Amino acid sequence: MNSVRKSILIVEDEWKIARFLQLELEHEGYSISIEANGRAALGRIIQEHYDLVLLDLMLPGLDGLEICQRVREVSQVPIIMLTARDSTDDKVQGLDIGADDYLTKPFAVDELLARIRLAFRKHSLTNQPVANLELRVKNLVLNPESFEVKVDGQLVELTKREYDLLEYMVLNKAIVLRREQILEKVWGYSYFGDTKVVDVYIRHLRSKLDECFGQQFIHTIRGVGYVVKD
Repeated sequence: MNSVRKSILIVEDEWKIARFLQLELEHEGYSISIEANGRAALGRIIQEHYDLVLLDLMLPGLDGLEICQRVREVSQVPIIMLTARDSTDDKVQGLDIGADDYLTKPFAVDELLARIRLAFRKHSLTNQPVANLELRVKNLVLNPESFEVKVDGQLVELTKREYDLLEYMVLNKAIVLRREQILEKVWGYSYFGDTKVVDVYIRHLRSKLDECFGQQFIHTIRGVGYVVKD
């Protein structure tokens, strides 16, 4: 049971699912609101204060991806997407536009509760002040305060998730990182069995760094994972 009553907005147009989630989450001590229309949900998220949003992907009015994208322009409220679409591309797209997590239906309530707790912990850590330092590998420089990445002084445009992945690898420079480790640290949870998401993001980083600047920052250790090294 939570000592502090946190508020969660469930954005779900299937009433039985929404009501089931409401009862389970209220039992855990959360304050729950429900919205079935995507456009109305966007207005409520922006105008009202919620500690977390459970966001279905397929909605009337606006779909979950567009809602998430618009919310991220004005708010960093934790968002967990709930959807029956389980392809790697769908997950990457949802995470790339700012979702904190992605849970595929059907799911166990205990897993959802664990993801919610992790989202709250991650959000709390994100809001802590960052030390004033620069991270370097060869001629690549990361600034954790501005989230800027530069190679030889040239700015490299990365998504938030791409930056988080690169920062984690640079912080662990010369250490071989397993895909499961990366998922746990960058995505905030252990998601066994779907490490392909990591491979997709590594390809994104390589296209923007290794291929663009003609040098190798990220190395593959076959059968193990990845490493960044000078």
